[in-house]
Amino acid sequence: MTSKRFNQLPTKTNELASEAIDKLLPLVKKNCTTKFDESIDLNFQVNNKQKKGEINIRTVVNLPGGNGKKIKVAVVCEDSKAKEAKDAGADIVGSDEFIDKIKEGELNFEKLICTPSMMIKLSKLGKVLGPKGLMPNPKLGSVTENLKTAISDAKSGQAEIRNDKDGNIGVSIGKKSFSDDKLIKNYNAILETLDKEKSNNTVKGDLIKSAFITSTMGVSYKLKLGKNI
Repeated sequence: MTSKRFNQLPTKTNELASEAIDKLLPLVKKNCTTKFDESIDLNFQVNNKQKKGEINIRTVVNLPGGNGKKIKVAVVCEDSKAKEAKDAGADIVGSDEFIDKIKEGELNFEKLICTPSMMIKLSKLGKVLGPKGLMPNPKLGSVTENLKTAISDAKSGQAEIRNDKDGNIGVSIGKKSFSDDKLIKNYNAILETLDKEKSNNTVKGDLIKSAFITSTMGVSYKLKLGKNI
């Protein structure tokens, strides 16, 4: 889900000129002075005002270095697929009774996956799941017959890329404890995904107007992307 702090441009910004990520990571990590393992976050400002309408990006990217989070995955499926889901590592598996629990507000999971035939029933819970960013979506790979792959992707490190109405995208590339190499691999995977979205949306000019990198409690640094996206 996209956190509130991502829905706005960074408020504490270092005034240095933009630099490449490999130059900025040591500075960002140096500012991680809290006792917990802070996340390393990106914020992009998207040029979403186009002549033919606004651009709305919503996709997922599998982070090659993982995201450092333990994701609790729930699956809504037919009884015949319950064993497959459990064997693939799903934390919660259910069908109609589980849907009733969700309707009552029992949302003790971070990711919800369902099979296409169960989506018809689940779609009625838009008011419950939508505001939490938990509604399964075929485009995001969370409505599928291939439960094994969907669960594996969710568990291994997957990030959602989604812009808000003001054109902001916030996404984490890992933790302070990650090696620079692992963080850079995740960063590059996100840039590749954004580049594909630019082509898919036939954007005129650059898609990304500005980019910043920060830690959970640190200051932000302006990123030089290295290529036009």
